[in-house]
Amino acid sequence: MSLHIPFDNSFARLPGAFFSPQLPQPVTAPRLSAFNADLARLMGIAPGEVEEMAQVFAGNAVPAGAEPLAQLYSGHQFGQYNPQLGDGRAVLLGEVVGLDGQRRDIQLKGAGRTAWSRGGDGRAWLGPVLREYVVSEAMHALGIPTTRALAAVETGEPVYRERALPGAVLTRVAASHLRVGTFQIFAARGDLASLGQLTDYAIARHYPEAQGPMDLLRAVCAAQARLVVQWLSVGFIHGVMNTDNCAVSGETIDYGPCAFLDSYHPQTVYSSIDRYGRYAYDRQADIVVWNMAQFATALIQQMPDRDAAVEEATAIVHAMPAEIEAHWLDRFRAKLALADAQEGDARLIGDLLARMAENQADFTNTFRALGTVQARDQFTDALAFDTWEADWRARRAGQPDPAPLIAAANPALIPRNHRMEQMIEAAVAGDYAPFTRLNQVLARPYADQPEAADLKRPPLPSEVVQATFCGT
Repeated sequence: MSLHIPFDNSFARLPGAFFSPQLPQPVTAPRLSAFNADLARLMGIAPGEVEEMAQVFAGNAVPAGAEPLAQLYSGHQFGQYNPQLGDGRAVLLGEVVGLDGQRRDIQLKGAGRTAWSRGGDGRAWLGPVLREYVVSEAMHALGIPTTRALAAVETGEPVYRERALPGAVLTRVAASHLRVGTFQIFAARGDLASLGQLTDYAIARHYPEAQGPMDLLRAVCAAQARLVVQWLSVGFIHGVMNTDNCAVSGETIDYGPCAFLDSYHPQTVYSSIDRYGRYAYDRQADIVVWNMAQFATALIQQMPDRDAAVEEATAIVHAMPAEIEAHWLDRFRAKLALADAQEGDARLIGDLLARMAENQADFTNTFRALGTVQARDQFTDALAFDTWEADWRARRAGQPDPAPLIAAANPALIPRNHRMEQMIEAAVAGDYAPFTRLNQVLARPYADQPEAADLKRPPLPSEVVQATFCGT
């Protein structure tokens, strides 16, 4: 059977200002490492022979109907505006409309140099490719909007970073790759015609109910407010929330130095390039508001009445913190099995988090164990938990058994950082068993899975991951 991808490409029909035609660069000896058959079925893709899929998903063979291109964008990186970025190591093959009616991009990440590689080699090494594969699929299983992974291919070629490393290509699937930075570049250039076309395209593709730029801003702000709270609720730290990594669709995109909390501390930073904690766990909500302010600034440029647009956009963005707080309370009430809303809930939640931080409590395991004796075991000072638990039980008086509510709102399993590093180390040595196991287990994160008890364990002191890396 031959691989068949039913392409229906809309972005490629936009004017050339938005992209550069770009063939992926062939590699020496591609080998298919992973293929997401469930996602392929959803997208209406008929898989082919393993060798054929290796050639296509490595970039050696361009499938029929594809229109390969590299997208143009700019962005704020750690608060500093870079006037031109673009796909420096990614090629968008095209789009498909799946069996569910959803349009999705198919992109090869690590496919070689493009017009915007800025001196880079355009490649990726195996570690970040497998990390993104596992974490993006785990996020999907957690119910969090995210890009997904269709395939991973080893290239048979070394990639040179701090040392020679095995090269790889990830096939990433996204609702689109439109970013805040995609709008910023045309606004900064004063190309209002392109900015208007891009706005119309984004509305038609993602928010067809929106009526013009300010409605688009309102919709994207709402999507981003929901998304960041979902991250916070599972202890996820994106690590590099630049505006070029902020998707207009409201999906999580770019899993470079991402990580999950083990023991809870609100100022936790893993990203090796985040030297000042700009994207720490507890700053993510503030940063998403900042990113939306940059989006608003770009959109305003096309408005005929700039003063009125500034006033409207300011009101939309300024409403975000309250919206985020409301979502946060809803999510954390659910995590505490609180069936209704009462005055003082924010204080109860905040008190637990403060005690967790003081007592090195594991974020995931503490919430999952609420209502059982195992919860207090997460605390160095069990009395600190006991006094909080008494308040929690008093708050829940008269409400149903918390166990099913706790299990539904709190995952038992996340992609723990030390397990990810062990998986990568094994794969580099040729052993994909840990990769396969992680994908299987993390596909059911809310199930107890006693056979995966070792994957629930926090890291030993010798296993703690101090920093994560982009891999570019």
